[in-house]
Amino acid sequence: MKIVTSLSLPGTCREAFDFYAEALGGKIIAAIAYGEAPPGVEMDPAIKDWLMHCWLQVGDQALMGSDMHPAYTTDMHKPKDGFDVTLHFDDAREALRIFDRLSQGGEIRMPFAETSWSPGFGGFTDRFGVPWMINTIPAADWAPKGA
Repeated sequence: MKIVTSLSLPGTCREAFDFYAEALGGKIIAAIAYGEAPPGVEMDPAIKDWLMHCWLQVGDQALMGSDMHPAYTTDMHKPKDGFDVTLHFDDAREALRIFDRLSQGGEIRMPFAETSWSPGFGGFTDRFGVPWMINTIPAADWAPKGA
C-alpha cells in the first residue's frame, strides 16, 4: 500500500505543482486539464485550462492535485485546517533548505529549529494555502541540546 496526499486548489494547481516539482526535485508525470476531458463530459469552459488531475513524482513518493470548481467548493479560499503535508528528512541542512524554499511567499507558523523530538522541525502555510511540516528524523545517538 502507498498513501498519497491529494491537494485541492482553487485554479492554481499547475503553478503550485510546477513550484513543488522545482523545490523538491521531482517530476510531473501527469497534468490533465479539464479541457482534455473525454467527449460527453460536461465542463465549464471557464476552467478548461485548470487541472483535473496532476501527479508529481519525487523519488518513490508522490503528491496528487487538482483544481476544484468554485461552484462545488465554496470554501476553497478559506485556510486549510486539520492536515499538513509532512516531509521527513535524515539531514537537518536539507530539511532547512526545503523549508526555506517551500515557505517562500507563505506564512511561517513555527520557524525551523531544534525541538525536543527533532534536530530540525518547522511548519508553514505556503503561498498556495497548503499547510506543511518539515521534520528531521533524529539519529539514534541524537539528543536535544541541554539534555
